Amino acid sequence: MGGVTTVDDRDDRVERVPKQDRSRATRQRLLESAVACLADRGWAGSTVSVVAEHAGVSRGAAQHHFPTREDLFTAAVEYVAEERSTALRTLFPEGAAERQAIVAALVDLYTGPLFRAALHLWVAASNEEQLRPRVTELEARVGRETHRIAVELLGADESVQGVRETVQGMLDMARGLGLANLLTDDAGRRERVVAQWAGLLDASLGGKPEPEERRH
Repeated sequence: MGGVTTVDDRDDRVERVPKQDRSRATRQRLLESAVACLADRGWAGSTVSVVAEHAGVSRGAAQHHFPTREDLFTAAVEYVAEERSTALRTLFPEGAAERQAIVAALVDLYTGPLFRAALHLWVAASNEEQLRPRVTELEARVGRETHRIAVELLGADESVQGVRETVQGMLDMARGLGLANLLTDDAGRRERVVAQWAGLLDASLGGKPEPEERRH
């Protein structure tokens, strides 16, 4: 039998939903602030207190969502990586575009705040035993997802010998361009390298990639 809904029950539900929304909003602000702080200040300067202040929340609220510093920063980089993957997919919803535009979009993954934040996290993980396995696992997951997106967007057939290595080489090149961009604005040289790689991919993979629905 169904229970009777009382006024108090309805009031409880009305009060509970805004609290859940506020909690989600607080968590998102903390994640975005963690990435911003890590990119700007590095690991040493990005404490939980600094991130909480940047996000406009109390340190206690930050620790409620992320009990440890490692929890906060690995979750932050993963969150933004997922957001960037989603954004990359929406740039080419049909899966078909000029390869130069696709390569440029993939390279952009390695030239923004996310890459700088991830780099600081990698350096910290090389010295922090507690952090290293978590960052290693995160990097492997993000790398697999980025590779998968690249294969889809480029229309690459990895059953052909050498294609997988060609796509991965392009992503390794993109990471190298991201490193070069850390110290100086490398936009001019990067544009020429992107154009060259797009030509190499056309020669290796064939003509312009087809829309997803045509490949099935």
